[in-house]
Amino acid sequence: MTASKDTNRRLADNRKARFEYELLDELECGLELRGTEVKALRTGEASIAEAFAMIRRGELFLVNAHIPEYRQGNVHNHEPRRERKLLVHRKELAAWEARVKEKGITMVPLALYFVGQRVKLRLGLCRGKKLFDKRASVREREDKREMERAVQRRRG
Repeated sequence: MTASKDTNRRLADNRKARFEYELLDELECGLELRGTEVKALRTGEASIAEAFAMIRRGELFLVNAHIPEYRQGNVHNHEPRRERKLLVHRKELAAWEARVKEKGITMVPLALYFVGQRVKLRLGLCRGKKLFDKRASVREREDKREMERAVQRRRG
């Protein structure tokens, strides 16, 4: 496979995260993957909807992300929901570790994608939204749609 085919191709999005959480900061991480995982990702069936990140012993891990087994893989196939190590700079990890210790702050994966032939994960530092914040987000989105419709009617 050529590098140009996979350049900046989205594999999985966590659309629910932007609704459920207030995004404070973002970080691009590499993933430590096995060969069959990369091949399985090329099929585009990965899911990060229920996934989260955690820091353990000074290392960052992606937990509960689902990468299906590679169909042509044999006994060397990977476990679909195994923990995967995330690759970040030590200084970035130290800064995020301090912020995660605050009450209500968590690390949520936002997107999984190819950059060239490498798999990257966009990780968000988030705070959970309250119910009224979610309602405000929905109201804001509906108001924006209504304004766009009004402009279209006016033009048409």
